[in-house]
Amino acid sequence: MKRFSEIILSVFFSILMMPGHTAAVAAETPTAILVLGDSLSGAYGINTDEGWVALLQGRLLSEGYEVNVINASVSGDTTRTGLSRIDSALLTHKPSIVVIALGGNDGLRGLAFSEIESSLANIIEHCRANNARVLLVGIRLPPNYGPAYNQQFAALYRRLSDRYEVPLVPRMLDEVADYRELLQDDGIHPRAEAQPQIMMNIWTGLEPMLDQL
Repeated sequence: MKRFSEIILSVFFSILMMPGHTAAVAAETPTAILVLGDSLSGAYGINTDEGWVALLQGRLLSEGYEVNVINASVSGDTTRTGLSRIDSALLTHKPSIVVIALGGNDGLRGLAFSEIESSLANIIEHCRANNARVLLVGIRLPPNYGPAYNQQFAALYRRLSDRYEVPLVPRMLDEVADYRELLQDDGIHPRAEAQPQIMMNIWTGLEPMLDQL
């Protein structure tokens, strides 16, 4: 009887080690999309379930995608601090896609364009080294920073998109930032009413990438 049990166990473990079974087990692990952002993605000043990241999760499920959206956004984050924690986020969540929505705090603090671009470039490279595709999201600064500054700021996102051949959402707050009633009292962070539009802005860049999940 003992010998029979050993044979059964041997057969069982042999089945587990078969390539087809391994693939089936791996397929049960939901695909992850990681959002690496700041307070604009972190539902600042509103309920978490009202933020665009939560709305994106709902949209994906409604479209039939079995995907977990991981919100790794931290209020106050810059591209430098985002770079400092991207490796741990990639290791923990193993995302297929990373949505990089950083740079607003860099711009508000007047950090050098070269530093912002370098940090974003390094984040992209770290993602690629971990087999994660990237969606880059551009941020536009308030008009009081002047058109020249804003044009240079927008240009660095386009350069990165071209250099690494990654899709770009040029303006995260398109159809939002120009409408004061959609912003909170600080004039920077969007209200809950603006979050569906932000989600749709992101969706336009993300949707073509979903076919490869």
